[in-house]
Amino acid sequence: MTRCAWATGSSPAMTAYHDTEWGVPTHDDRKLFEFLILEGAQAGLSWKTILDKRAGYRKNFADFDPVKVARFTPAKVDKILLDPGIVRNRAKVEAAVTNAKAFLQVQRDHGSFDAFFWSFVGGKPVVNKWREMKQVPPRTDASDAIAKELKRRGFKFAGSTIMYAQMQACGLVNDHLTTCFRYREV
Repeated sequence: MTRCAWATGSSPAMTAYHDTEWGVPTHDDRKLFEFLILEGAQAGLSWKTILDKRAGYRKNFADFDPVKVARFTPAKVDKILLDPGIVRNRAKVEAAVTNAKAFLQVQRDHGSFDAFFWSFVGGKPVVNKWREMKQVPPRTDASDAIAKELKRRGFKFAGSTIMYAQMQACGLVNDHLTTCFRYREV
């Protein structure tokens, strides 16, 4: 079975993530919030590192409930930073709390984060036709626009490259290679 190069020969968890989750259009606000936290945590690290710590994030970040995360106190942040099950970077953990508050404001302003996020691609996935990984861009005009708007709204660790990774993960773009078995499925 032909897969995208990044999932070929990787860990079983990475292969399973590629085969079942990556690139599938996601319209669930909680899942979008999860990826906002995870993609921000990934900054400067490998996705495998974050995927291996996903359960730790789920446990420490209230199963990705933005209402609960928005209420985290400095003492709660300190406690989270003791857990080796996450990336113990204070700026990233504090950004998750800041982003939860901003996420809730986006929901109030747009009815859902989903409506806001998907508006940058006209409500439907952008289907790319990449044959090689080197063709896949690290950012696009759409991810630039999302990042600019999120920054304006006070989000942290939500730059254009991070937003493009979230767009890929959540199916706003189909960046499976055309030779990958998931390309047509997604």
